[in-house]
This record gives sequence, structure tokens and C-alpha cells, in this order.
Amino acid sequence: MYAAEIAGDFKRLPEDAEDWDFTMKKRILVASRRKLVSGLKNSPLLCWEHNASVLCLLEFTREDFPSDFVFGAGTSAFQYEGAWAEDGRTPSIWDTFTHAGLVGESITDVASDGYHKYKGDITLMSDTGLEAYRLSISWPRLLPKGRGPVNPKGLEYYNKVIDVLIKHGIQPHITLHHLDIPQVLQDEYGGWLSRKFIDDFKELADVCFREFGDRVSYWTTMNEPNINAMSSFDYGYFPPNRCSLPFGDNCTRGNSTVEPYSAAHNMILAHSAVVELYRQKYQAIQKGQIGINIYSIWFTPLTSSTEDAFATKTTLDFILGW
Repeated sequence: MYAAEIAGDFKRLPEDAEDWDFTMKKRILVASRRKLVSGLKNSPLLCWEHNASVLCLLEFTREDFPSDFVFGAGTSAFQYEGAWAEDGRTPSIWDTFTHAGLVGESITDVASDGYHKYKGDITLMSDTGLEAYRLSISWPRLLPKGRGPVNPKGLEYYNKVIDVLIKHGIQPHITLHHLDIPQVLQDEYGGWLSRKFIDDFKELADVCFREFGDRVSYWTTMNEPNINAMSSFDYGYFPPNRCSLPFGDNCTRGNSTVEPYSAAHNMILAHSAVVELYRQKYQAIQKGQIGINIYSIWFTPLTSSTEDAFATKTTLDFILGW
């Protein structure tokens, strides 16, 4: 959860909050250096906690956070960039999924148009006071065939984004993979369900470390692979839309008992291969850090009983203990 001074379509919350009338056009929360980082005291801030209709007021300053705490924001390539068929980019499984109408009328061919508007967006980040920005790499933009020749236009785009971030004093953080496996690899061998995914993902990572590692020190291999495995292969909410009864009921193929674990296992192996690659080939020179982003809801035992402690551990194991 981000707490934020409200920018853009929001207005600053006055002292008399009870009489404040506002219209929320966009649910965008950003951390503001002017209020969070500058050390102003007792600044009322507006925030949303998961449910965007629930308002809360917080009073804190920069001193409430460790000195090395970094305020930032992040996007995923598919949800942000748009330009789905421009400059050599090929479809990802999410393009196929949305074009098939499997998420209602949502099609992200344009999305936030970040491919064309990134300079203005980074200026807004700077004006807001963000210290870091995490972007993800569009695999089919950088490697349109899933492997092999690098797309020069894709490489140029990410180089420009990184350079503009640094120019504004914003740390670039890169996520190598945020769900958008190239459709060509899905068609070739089934994407995450195949061990072949590991070598192709390692090749993507090698390109990114080589081309961007001189300016990027913070790497995430994958974004929430546990959610990816469950949503894609257990419930079938995400592409490639594979599931089976009684766990998922909106799929025409798949096995919810087996495939989530197979996919997650391959993702873990791919993560391990990429971390090993970075540590052995790049880290000593580039001095960066690498990890993985796991989604979780936290649980604590209701009582001090052995049964509640066991139930808590079991629940956490099912969510993040893959």
C-alpha cells in the first residue's frame, strides 16, 4: 500500500476532512517527496487500502522511515507500454488473451501509452518526488522471436527510459518477467509448462544484464510467480487459461491438480538459473542486487495452540512456500 499526497485528478486533503468533497477519477497513489520525504510534520495524507472505496488518514513524515527506505512506484510492460504491434514487437500471451475477449472489453493495445509518453511520465515521477521506479521488460519487444536476435527498437526504448530516469535522479529497478511470455514460445512448447522456458528466460536475462547492467543495480527475476501459477493454471483467470474442475470452470483444457505445480517448479528453476548467471558473470563488475517478488497475505495464529500454529504455517506454505 502506498500513502500519498493526491496529485493529478485528486486534490490535497484539507484540515477539515469531514467537509471535503472530492471526485476520484483515477485510483493512482504516489508517494510524494514534498510531504513524505521533506520531513513536514503532521501532514494528513489520503490513502486506499486494497478496497479503493475505503479512505484512511495517516500522519507521518520521512523520519518515520529508515534512512535507506526508498519511495517509488512500478509498472508492468503489458499494462503500461501499449504499442503492442509497433517497432518489431510481437504478441505476448496477454495480447492473445485480451484480443480473444477473455477479459471483457479490456484490450491494452494502447494501455497507458508509455512507449510514447515515458518522458512526460518520468517528469511527473520527478515532480512527485519518487526515488525509484520499477519497470518490467516486455519479452516480445526485446526478443520478438522469444530468443535469438535482439530487436534494436526495443533495446533503444529501454535504454532511453533508463537514461531519462537517471537524468532525473530516479533509481531504475528492472523486473525481467511480468507474466508476458511471448506467444511464439507458448505455441512452440507450452510456455511455463516446459523446461525449455528456463533456457529462453536465461537468454532474455543475459541480454538485459549485458545491455542495461552498467546503469541498473536492482533486478527482479519474476513478478509474483506464485500468483502466476495459480491464476494461469489453477483458476484459469490469466493466460494461457488452463484449469480443470472443481478449481476452475472457465477453461477448455488443463489440469488444476498438476499444472500449477509444474509451472511453478519451472519458474523457480528459471529464477535460480538467472540468479546464478548474474552472480557468476555480472555481479562482481556491476555490483547489483537480484531477487524475486513473491505475493503473500500474512497470517498469524489466532491463539497460542499447536493447532493454530500449524494451520498458520500450512496456509503460508500454500501461498508462498512453493
